[in-house]
Amino acid sequence: MDLNSASTIVLQVLTQATSQDTAVLKPAEEQLKQWETQPGFYSVLLNIFTNHTLDVNVRWLAVLYFKNGIDRYWRRVAPHALSEEEKTTLRAGLIANFNEPVNQISVLIAKVARVDCPRQWPELIPTLLESVKVQDDLRQHRALLTFYHVTKTLASKRLAADRKLFYDLASGIYSFACSLWNHHTDTFLQQACRGDEAAATNSLERTLHTYSYIFQGFLHAVFERLKQFLECSRSIRAENVCRDRLEKTIILFTKVLLDFLDQHPFSFTSLIQRSLEFAVSYVFTEAGEGVVFERFIVQCMNLIKMIVKNYAYKPSKYIEDSSPETLEAHKIKTAFFTYPTLMEICRRLVTHYFLLTEEELTMWEEDPEGFTVEETGGDSWKYSLRPCTEVLFIDIFHEYNQTLTPVLLEMVHSLQGTTNMEDTSAILIKDAVYNAVGLAAYELFDSVDFDQWFKNQLLAELQVSHNRYKPIRRRVIWLIGQWISVKFKSDLRPMLYEAIRNLLQDQDLVSCAMSIIFLNGFLPVDDFEFRTDQFLPYLESMFTLLFQLLQEVTECDTKMHVLHVLSCVNERVNVQIRPYVGCLVQYLPLLWKQSEEHNMLRCAILTTLIHLVQGLGADSKNLYPFLLPVIQLSTDVSQPPHVYLLEDGLELWLVTLENSPCLTPELLRIFQNMSALLELSSENLKNCFKIINAYIFLSSTEFLQMYAVDLCRSFCELLKDITTEGQVQALKVVENVLKVNPVLGPQMFQPLLPSVFKGIIDGEYLQLSGPVISCWYFSFSLVLSPSDRSLTAIFKVYM
Repeated sequence: MDLNSASTIVLQVLTQATSQDTAVLKPAEEQLKQWETQPGFYSVLLNIFTNHTLDVNVRWLAVLYFKNGIDRYWRRVAPHALSEEEKTTLRAGLIANFNEPVNQISVLIAKVARVDCPRQWPELIPTLLESVKVQDDLRQHRALLTFYHVTKTLASKRLAADRKLFYDLASGIYSFACSLWNHHTDTFLQQACRGDEAAATNSLERTLHTYSYIFQGFLHAVFERLKQFLECSRSIRAENVCRDRLEKTIILFTKVLLDFLDQHPFSFTSLIQRSLEFAVSYVFTEAGEGVVFERFIVQCMNLIKMIVKNYAYKPSKYIEDSSPETLEAHKIKTAFFTYPTLMEICRRLVTHYFLLTEEELTMWEEDPEGFTVEETGGDSWKYSLRPCTEVLFIDIFHEYNQTLTPVLLEMVHSLQGTTNMEDTSAILIKDAVYNAVGLAAYELFDSVDFDQWFKNQLLAELQVSHNRYKPIRRRVIWLIGQWISVKFKSDLRPMLYEAIRNLLQDQDLVSCAMSIIFLNGFLPVDDFEFRTDQFLPYLESMFTLLFQLLQEVTECDTKMHVLHVLSCVNERVNVQIRPYVGCLVQYLPLLWKQSEEHNMLRCAILTTLIHLVQGLGADSKNLYPFLLPVIQLSTDVSQPPHVYLLEDGLELWLVTLENSPCLTPELLRIFQNMSALLELSSENLKNCFKIINAYIFLSSTEFLQMYAVDLCRSFCELLKDITTEGQVQALKVVENVLKVNPVLGPQMFQPLLPSVFKGIIDGEYLQLSGPVISCWYFSFSLVLSPSDRSLTAIFKVYM
């Protein structure tokens, strides 16, 4: 059958495969699957998707099957690999012309290039270079796009031979790519100035494609281009289609600088001075007014941060041990970061970038719970402005603390006393300065008498109830939280508890939430300064207020914070919590039901229940109607939520057993989940063994009569799959059975003997002590038949 006839048949099936009717769709998909390994199939697909007159959906599907064929059958060693003859035809067809209106064809070419270029496809790069020189806009654009994807794909290969090939390729095209980038960049700037929106957009996109080939020697030119692009942005309105792409281009330029600094810090040395001048100028002086945008500011701050913190630029304690490259970089940094420069950076960070924005203040009023859930952890500083400014401040202050400490202290001293309620600007400035003092707490240890400051000013500010003063109340409690592990006398804690109790009654939810976040870090068991006797006078009121807040808030994250604090309080005071938990016990079933779609909130509920059971002790049996179904669901591996709830569910199961006065039928029933849990052989196995032991110690006879057969079967399978350490832990569980119930235990666990004998013979159970083996010997010798008694010799030898 010739190519045209085959194309007609395949085209018909592809058309059917785009149908919405499953009766038509399914047979078509099956037929296409059968053709995947047939010789000539991909030549037919190429013939179809390069035919621009066909329906775009059919062409898309042909491209998809072609891509799958490259992934599965292009390599010579693949099963049903394409023949070399067909691959030669396909390669030629893919680059026969670049007038394809659909962008994704270039990705197919890049996939083939990853395997074949340049050895089996030497003509690809020359063809692309010729095509980007043509005057036809569409062909030039598609060739550039393909060139971009091919280069990006080849650069991602990591084998030494592949990297050498890419190096040779890059050397050959570098000059051309640079000149091409310059040309399209100049063209864009000219067209943007003329207001030719469509042409400027086209040129800017080509600039992006050619930019991927730039190396160090060209990076110096990037700064000039960045300045030109930033100035150009003044004349481009926000609604202009060019605006978004222009900002993306600027970010791409800065990203290249950041990546180059990260990967090659010493090669970046010659760029340190210019990078710092550029970034500081646009971010910390008037030069950036009207042209900078948030993502660009973040990138510039990250550039400064990476230079300041880069360990490659920090000389050793003994100068002679430092490399010349390190000393050179350090010299450049020291020359740049003079006192005036550092002072200006510090002041601008605090009084400009730390200020709460209009958007944040509006969110505070309209969505206080959303305002409190700030993304400040992890790598958020790389992308978000507020965490970025704070991380930069911390790093600069740490590096130059002797210079900056007097600057910050002067700002603090200028803000003594209560601020005028009518002066919103002064309130926001104080909030920003307090933020800086909190971030620099460890650096200011010897310079700030925090105890005196707390007693003489901060405590009074916490007591100002005016609505306009709420930013200060929120910031002060956060500030104390930063300092409490640095310098804060234990004797002052009752005064602090009093202030927190007042804040928990604050009408402003954000101030309440900050108190909760403070308590989150203040009550954990690793805070060795905590004294229960100091906290007990405030326990009832604090617990009541926290519970009321738990009912009032609506966001899952806020409820989780409150629950965590309640758990910490419970853990700290233990049994002394009993008189106050009735309301919480009644509310948790409702909250559990409401949180059906929020597994992380349910994890917080499980943690709260764990501490409640520990605090209530034997009285926790009153919780069983709610508690046991929760354990049942959390530890049932057939239920999807177990992925999130299992670990906490097992811990809750264990503490419930440990605090149970007797083994109830309901407690016994949930052990049905254990067989499936043992099959997982996961990191939770140790807790599973503890739970089994708890059942054994609670009521061995009742437990063994119901579950010994299943348990013995699970252990027989388990011993085959787990490590020796795990096997020993399992056998110690069996030992407990034999000790607690020497009558039923040996009879019910006799099927384990072959596995144990084999382990002893193979020397796998050397961790088992002589007394343990003795226990096994005396227990099982009573139930072995005369024909099996010879096996007891193994025990005797081992002992």
